[in-house]
Amino acid sequence: MMKKLVLLVAVGVALSVSIPALAHHGDAGRYDENLVTLNGTVVELQMINPHAIIVFDVPDANGELVRWQAEGGGPNALAREGWTRNTLKPGDKITLIGRKVKSGAPYMNLTERAVVYRTDTKRLLFRTGNSELPPGVIEVRGAPAPGRGETPAAAPPAAAPAGGAAY
Repeated sequence: MMKKLVLLVAVGVALSVSIPALAHHGDAGRYDENLVTLNGTVVELQMINPHAIIVFDVPDANGELVRWQAEGGGPNALAREGWTRNTLKPGDKITLIGRKVKSGAPYMNLTERAVVYRTDTKRLLFRTGNSELPPGVIEVRGAPAPGRGETPAAAPPAAAPAGGAAY
C-alpha cells in the first residue's frame, strides 16, 4: 500500500512540473499562418533567454516608423549556428519573413517558415528548415544551411615564407 501511495505522489509531482513546461511553447492560434515580409532597420539584437529578439523599425503606409520585434530561437542555439551579439548591428537593413501575431501588434515569430537576410546584399542570415528561400537571396560559401545563422568569413590564407615554398 505504501509503494502505491509513493508512486501516486511521484506521478502527481511529475505531472505538475511537466505540464507548465509544455505550456511554454503552446502558440496555437497566436500567430497568423500566412507569412509576411518586412523590410526594416535594426535597432537592437537582444540575445536573451528564452528567445532572442530582433528589434527593428519598419515604415508604415504613411511613412511613420513602427517599432517591431521578431522572436527567434534561443540565444544558445543561435550561437551554435554562428550568431553573436554583433551579427546584427543598429542601422543594418534587413528583410524578415515570418508569421505575424494575430492581435495586430508589431510582433512576429521567426521559429517556423522564417527567413532573415540583408536587404542590400541579399545575403542569407537565417532560415528555418521548413522555409523557402526567396528568389535572389544568396547562400554564400560558409553561409548557413537551413536553420543556421550567418557564419563569419574565413580568414585569408597565410603568406608563404620569404625565399621558399610553403609546406
